[in-house]
Amino acid sequence: MAAKIYFAASIRGGRQDAHIYSKIVALLKNYGRVLTEHVGDQSLTADGEYDPDDKFIHDRDIGWIKESNVLRILDFVALVLVAEVTQPSLGVGYELGRAVTFGTRILCLFRSTSERRLSGMIRGAHDGQKFVVKDYETIEEVDGILKEYFAKQ
Repeated sequence: MAAKIYFAASIRGGRQDAHIYSKIVALLKNYGRVLTEHVGDQSLTADGEYDPDDKFIHDRDIGWIKESNVLRILDFVALVLVAEVTQPSLGVGYELGRAVTFGTRILCLFRSTSERRLSGMIRGAHDGQKFVVKDYETIEEVDGILKEYFAKQ
């Protein structure tokens, strides 16, 4: 079963970690098709995408989550939403909330060496199965986390 992976990370909330997002997207490609690989594009700025308007971005992105979840139910594809949650982002929080509603499996990655604390709403949602939160320090640790996570799916 080929996985469809929705990668979520900060865009308008700040692109300080774009280099990390790019590496995570590259790692995720080992496990399936990354629907949102543009999030890892280091040339994408905090201004976001230039051509589509906000309504288009919302509907497209939520459509990817919904469509993939329907296909997962029909056993054609597995969907997982992987989110890098170190840089606070209203959009990522919204995507996570919608994904929970749709029953999508979620893996959140938080860089523990940052100066930030992860929201209790995210860390507190960890149930070890459908909603998983993992801390990491290096991209090599992310590689190991992904291997372990996808081996269980």
